[in-house]
Amino acid sequence: MARAKKDNVPVSVRLEKGIFEKLSKFCEDSGQPKTVAVERALEMYIDDYYEKMGK
Repeated sequence: MARAKKDNVPVSVRLEKGIFEKLSKFCEDSGQPKTVAVERALEMYIDDYYEKMGK
């Protein structure tokens, strides 16, 4: 059964080569698509920011 499509917005970013290589290796090792890895990382970073700011 196919997954339901989620509401999404295309994003384009430029990453330093070293960061991109780390991301690629992480995704290869973990079996996650880059989109999932980046979404999760951003979610954690943003949640942590607001938690530290007391919001």
